Amino acid sequence: MPDALLPVVVQDVHTGVVLMLGYMNAEALAATQESGYVTFFSRSKQRLWQKGETSGNVLRVHALRLDCDQDALLITAEPHGPVCHTGDDTCWGENNNPSTHFLAQLEAIIHARQAAGDADGSYTARLLASGLNKVAQKVGEEAVETVIEALGDNRERLLEETADLLYHLLVLLAAKNVRLEEVEAVLQARHSK
Repeated sequence: MPDALLPVVVQDVHTGVVLMLGYMNAEALAATQESGYVTFFSRSKQRLWQKGETSGNVLRVHALRLDCDQDALLITAEPHGPVCHTGDDTCWGENNNPSTHFLAQLEAIIHARQAAGDADGSYTARLLASGLNKVAQKVGEEAVETVIEALGDNRERLLEETADLLYHLLVLLAAKNVRLEEVEAVLQARHSK
């Protein structure tokens, strides 16, 4: 049915935050696939409408996936500016700050490099290949360096050492097959007490 409208959920490819809901017909889907930018069928305007055509806040498509019943579409996209017409990041008024989701992105990169193994050639792959003892040792070294910088007055060095500590801790968690969300669940359980 070419005129049927399919609900489309748009999710930020980097943060996982749901940005908006729109509708597509076959023509809008074809325009989206051809241009690489999300194009909807506007029910109010009764025409195709590329998200951001007036505001410039476009949604660059990363992937399109049909749900199991093939009656809804999920688009992961990279937003260029606020998504909602109100100026909010999402149509639900949520904050979509990529920096608040970066640890999850970094974890995904670490797992990808772990899966690639030595073929990857990255520091992460080499560190993981060196074994659990070496990875744990690096976490200890970075923890000590972070404490030393915390006792000093150089804020920039403290930030750098803290970043090193967090990175190496994520590598250690990957080596032990522990996901960041599992650690977050423990923290959330503690917070709710």
